[in-house]
Amino acid sequence: MDHQSTIRTALMGLVALGVAASVGAADKPANAKEKCYGVSKAGQNECAAGKHSCAGTSKVDNDPNAWKLVAKGTCEKMNGKLAPPKT
Repeated sequence: MDHQSTIRTALMGLVALGVAASVGAADKPANAKEKCYGVSKAGQNECAAGKHSCAGTSKVDNDPNAWKLVAKGTCEKMNGKLAPPKT
């Protein structure tokens, strides 16, 4: 193999690795979020949460009807719930 063929083969390998890495990254978005009920502080809930009509209208901390977007997989670690309370 001559010098130019070696370089071409190495570059093709790097391109293949880059494509493979980008395909794997698409399976799990880095910014995945989920609704977490009962963890927002007063005035920090997301819009249309339970009894509230808009964001920032919760009057108490950790209102079980108010939700906040958190990183996927962290809600239950914060003692939150992934579903609203049953009425």
